Amino acid sequence: MLLLPFLLLLGGLSGTSCACLDQASAYRFTGIVCRVTYPAALVLNEKTAEVIQAAFQHARYPDIKGEKSLLFTGKLQYGLHNLEIHNLSIGHSEVELRENEGVGISISNVSATFQGTIKYGYGNWLFSLVQSVDFEVESHISLVINPKLYCGEGKVAADTSDCYLDFHKLSLILQGDREPGWLKRMFTEIVSFTLKMVVKSQICHEINNLANILADFIQERAELFLSDGDIGMDISITSPPLITSNYIESYHKGLVRYNSESAVINASVFSPAHLTDKRMLYFWISDDVLNPLVTAAHNDGRFCRNVSGQELTDLFKLDLSAPMPPIVKQLLSSRSSMLRAWSASVPRLWTTPRGTSVRAVAAVELSSGPSDPEAPALYFETEVEVVVRASYAEKRLILKAAASHVSVPKVLLSPGSLQLGEHHMEYLEEAVKKIGIPKVISYLEPALTSLMDKQGLNLFELINPEVVSRQGYVIVKLDFGFPHHLLVEFLRKTLE
Repeated sequence: MLLLPFLLLLGGLSGTSCACLDQASAYRFTGIVCRVTYPAALVLNEKTAEVIQAAFQHARYPDIKGEKSLLFTGKLQYGLHNLEIHNLSIGHSEVELRENEGVGISISNVSATFQGTIKYGYGNWLFSLVQSVDFEVESHISLVINPKLYCGEGKVAADTSDCYLDFHKLSLILQGDREPGWLKRMFTEIVSFTLKMVVKSQICHEINNLANILADFIQERAELFLSDGDIGMDISITSPPLITSNYIESYHKGLVRYNSESAVINASVFSPAHLTDKRMLYFWISDDVLNPLVTAAHNDGRFCRNVSGQELTDLFKLDLSAPMPPIVKQLLSSRSSMLRAWSASVPRLWTTPRGTSVRAVAAVELSSGPSDPEAPALYFETEVEVVVRASYAEKRLILKAAASHVSVPKVLLSPGSLQLGEHHMEYLEEAVKKIGIPKVISYLEPALTSLMDKQGLNLFELINPEVVSRQGYVIVKLDFGFPHHLLVEFLRKTLE
């Protein structure tokens, strides 16, 4: 049960997406791929019992009325009222991935006690009798669900209508067992038949309902996870999910949206050969997703920082091989000195086996009095290219950056300031490489970790996650423990 909506961890926005394509045609429009392998299905299946239990308890059983002809006493009219379920326990659950078909889920050893009231009347033209009696039915049930995954309104949807309940035991206990034996036998037949029909209908309906509610719930969480402020992402699917005996794979657009604009992907390099099934979960992410994401962050003013006070003083304590220019010493000596840095143009990102390369032009302004426009100031622009390798450990993002190119093509000084010589330009380049880039990384690591924690990533038990860079894409692969907090939150909200 949990395996199906878990696929929707990446399935955010349905919107007005186009019709799903066949998988081969959809690859070039795909920015993100999610592969859930069979070991992950086993982990998710461990919590199936809790969802099935919720389905039984949340189901509403209608009152049933009927009548039956009796040989000597006329007609028996009866009604089953206030049917409730108690003492529910779920036994063993198994899951199977069926290639090109769907998912098979079998739940055995379900025991439950149904309680309610039978109101009945029987008689003929000579006499009549009306009574009510409380009853219990002890039952043992097995449940089989064969969900089918399909493309529905741009999302991975699950059809669980192929649902079967088998009753292995039905024992009727009437209140006090004082009723005549023939009547108890009659009620056993009536109640058994009625329960089988009503319970099957309501439970299968509720399972389908819960599966869709849980899917929507997880998709809402996915949408929140991949959105922040005015930056969002359309991750509706491009084709129906692929099911093999080893994994389930879903294909998503991954179109970054900023304000009213959306990125376009029509030449994705995805191939199924890029992924294996040795880990539980894989995410394939194209540069066509990452590059527009960086562009949106730039346009949203995310890449800017002010440094002042002791932090600024400590920043320039690092000894460099080139001498510090007098203008820099002069500006740093002021008690109100401030350094401002921001991205002066849209950064460009691309991925190779070496890592993720980023090329950007950063603007830097060092002033002695930010509130005084007449105060001395140094402004320069630096062209930087760095190769970044990312990892995630102990619930924090770790970035390792190596500069492959640094230059300072533009320098401006306030009127009357001390001028810079050629060797001073070498100092600025070295400062960018040895002070600026490490400082930017020191800001990005906690900022991105905090953003991911805000979206709830730290609540997941991620086991040995790896980030692998390839030509034009990144693969994130990991094992995981069950995200129990999601199920608890879902059941709490659903059953309120």
